[in-house]
Amino acid sequence: MIRHIVLFTAKDKAHIDQIIEGLSVLTTIPHARRLEVARNRKTDQLGNEIDVVVYGEFDNETELAAYKAHDLYQESIRRVRPLRELRFAADYNVSADARFASTAAISQGTGRIGSTGGG
Repeated sequence: MIRHIVLFTAKDKAHIDQIIEGLSVLTTIPHARRLEVARNRKTDQLGNEIDVVVYGEFDNETELAAYKAHDLYQESIRRVRPLRELRFAADYNVSADARFASTAAISQGTGRIGSTGGG
């Protein structure tokens, strides 16, 4: 499985809802196993610059490529690009690249499950 994560900042914070609406058309593209569009909660202690997050799960490269080739993907770009400042994207293979936290940390009384991603 491939995870596809895209982070956006708005040129004008007043346009965040429009960005979310423009990205929400992506949720109707049939190739994703899961696709979410959400406003960043902005609760991180080190940085809260990101305004909107797109999170997708795809069975394989073929499905991800089909998603990106879909007409609604182009429609979303047409709507969002004029409103966004920055766009960061990352894709990774869950089975090959992901490192999972062990639940053993909890049973040892540490109260933590792996890293919090700080830094």
